[in-house]
Amino acid sequence: MIFTITPIYALAASLIYMVLWMRVTSKRSALGQSIGDGGDTDLLLRIRQHGNCAEWTSFLLILMILAEGMGAPALYLHISGVLLLIGRIAHPFGLKKDNASHILRYVGNGTNMLATLNLVICLGVNILGF
Repeated sequence: MIFTITPIYALAASLIYMVLWMRVTSKRSALGQSIGDGGDTDLLLRIRQHGNCAEWTSFLLILMILAEGMGAPALYLHISGVLLLIGRIAHPFGLKKDNASHILRYVGNGTNMLATLNLVICLGVNILGF
């Protein structure tokens, strides 16, 4: 089977991931901090932004590839892919040291929860044969 939809979103999400990774690496280099955050809250924030991206992106791409492999409709895959990208773009801007309720944090988490729900339904429908 050739996957045609999930790789589009994997590529875009990988670019977001790389930008976040570079932000961590550049801050580590500037601080001379090889491991951990060394007590620097800005580095800790960047590590968490990158980590959140890694967690959600890998999870959702696994669900997407499974759903695509099981024949989920393209529209549903695109919906989840777009929601994934919106979430991964919004979330780092909403993850703030001093504001746990920033709207972009909610957008980031909310869109990824909706993408997950959409894919879980796609998988469930295919598994149960509806």
